[in-house]
Amino acid sequence: MPSHLSADRPAAQPPQGGSVDALISQARRLKGDVDAVRRDTPSDGTDPQDRWQRALYDLALHQLDDLDGHLAQLRDGPLPDPGSPEATPVVRAVPPAPRRGSLLSRVGSAEWNLLTDEAGWSGELYQILGRDPAAPPLTLDELPSVVLDEDRPKLTSMVTGCLVDAQPIDGEFRIVRPDGEVRTVHMMGEPVLDTDGSTASMWAVLRDVSELRRSQRVVSETRDSLQRHRDRAHTEHRLAVELQEAVLPPWRGSLRLPHQGPESLDLAAHYLPSSTSALIGGDWYDALELADGETLLSVGDLTGHGVAVTSGMATLLGAVRGMAMAGTRPSQLMTWLNQLLDATVQPALGSAVCCRYRPDTRTLVWAQAGHPAPLLFRDGTGRALRAPAGVLLGATSGAVYEQAEETLEPGDLLLLHTDGLVPGHGGTAAVDRLLDLAPRFDAARTAQDCVRMVVEEFGDAEREDDGCVLVARVTSWPSGPSSSAGPA
Repeated sequence: MPSHLSADRPAAQPPQGGSVDALISQARRLKGDVDAVRRDTPSDGTDPQDRWQRALYDLALHQLDDLDGHLAQLRDGPLPDPGSPEATPVVRAVPPAPRRGSLLSRVGSAEWNLLTDEAGWSGELYQILGRDPAAPPLTLDELPSVVLDEDRPKLTSMVTGCLVDAQPIDGEFRIVRPDGEVRTVHMMGEPVLDTDGSTASMWAVLRDVSELRRSQRVVSETRDSLQRHRDRAHTEHRLAVELQEAVLPPWRGSLRLPHQGPESLDLAAHYLPSSTSALIGGDWYDALELADGETLLSVGDLTGHGVAVTSGMATLLGAVRGMAMAGTRPSQLMTWLNQLLDATVQPALGSAVCCRYRPDTRTLVWAQAGHPAPLLFRDGTGRALRAPAGVLLGATSGAVYEQAEETLEPGDLLLLHTDGLVPGHGGTAAVDRLLDLAPRFDAARTAQDCVRMVVEEFGDAEREDDGCVLVARVTSWPSGPSSSAGPA
């Protein structure tokens, strides 16, 4: 072995911290060293030992190429990380482990003499092809008989190019062993020339690369599968967003309901998506002026994420609007929503709060289904309204929902929200966090200012679930034409 491989290069040190980049660099340096030794090996083809060494150097270069590729795969992963919430969790397939045995047990050599039509095989080649070592080696004319039908033209082309045009062989084909097992063989060969320049024989080494190619197929198929999954997830996310935007109220900023009259509600709302899921959830908020002059306020949450959940949310919200327009009281509305969800083909659970507000008496009538109660803020303090009885929508057939009533005062602020609004907190802890905002709400001029405070307080935190908030402030307006924010 030349001295520059053993003396001139310091011993390789293990990469600190298991750095894959360091391993890649070492593999590439080793590849350069092996290539340098290969070039120093005589290539006149007269010495069989030189041919064998040169072929092994070629195989070592192929192995280092494979190693380089696998290390790059380990470093980069099957798919680039999108680095966004739409990113879906990457599941990496583990390729099957190669069969036990040294490299030489999977590399064999052969020489075919064209002048005597004799062939000589190494014992390793018999193992690769699964043939009895006592049997005579196959001649070049017989070799295609063990090759898969569709790969025979490839082998014929390589052998012809070597024998006729003195071209080296470097290619793969599949063979069928006597037991029916199909293996992939990589063949590298070259012509051995006679003194007159004609081809006297062909010499080749064959390597069994079946496990390597199988693992590469697994990685490739996994990459394709993950890409298809990402494409489907992206499409589903886009559809869910479009459906949600089509269903939720089109207004932005503050809204006044009813539009006419001295007594009304100043309204604002906001939707906060999950930061850990690429899919849209089933949260909704709504405010609607009804035919009898009352105002409908509702928030709700259908469990789950994705297009199916968003579609279910749209169905529930449409039902809420339709029944409220027909004059249905909140308790009866919840009962029918429960029956609707219970009758759907796809089982689901949901929670909701539904309120009807009569501006002339400042009366709020409301019902809930397993949902946080509205929060009432007055004179710098806040409290949760006492909730009437009501179970989750879809939890049980025949559920009965009660109804509560609250009289509001000018300047009162009502906050409706879903469970995911306060990240990392639920139940009374989330309510306490929201009630802590009472002094700031008292100093706010509009409902939109209050929503902005909620978003500033909780919008930047990591949230596992979607959340939304609807703020309604009881306001007295001067007589005459009213002003309100139009649709966005």
